[in-house]
Amino acid sequence: MTRRAMRTDRLIVVLGVAVLVLGVLVLWFVTRGSGAGFTEEPVSRRVLRQAREQLGPTAEVRLIEPGRGKVVCGYVAAGRTDLGVGFISRPNRMLLSHDPLNGEFRAMIAADCPGFPEPPAGSVVVD
Repeated sequence: MTRRAMRTDRLIVVLGVAVLVLGVLVLWFVTRGSGAGFTEEPVSRRVLRQAREQLGPTAEVRLIEPGRGKVVCGYVAAGRTDLGVGFISRPNRMLLSHDPLNGEFRAMIAADCPGFPEPPAGSVVVD
């Protein structure tokens, strides 16, 4: 019996088709938006998580205002009786108004949340 070997030309065609099929499947999963790992965290949950990472487990959100794109602004507090502090939240970072980078905070507010409300001085911001 003769041993039948696959020719190099045919192997290249078969592997090319397999790569194209896999590429189409990956593109389909990504564009559907329901592929594992491609879901986005809701804004309110993201802000609360970021606030608790920076202010502690009793942190609470007082106000959330939409900004440009995925940016949101508002007020958070370390606890129920604490004063609210301003924040600007991006998906990967939260910057508070009382951070050492106050100039950067003001520039980001002006650029991403131009209608951000200022609270009366010394008052507690309530939702």
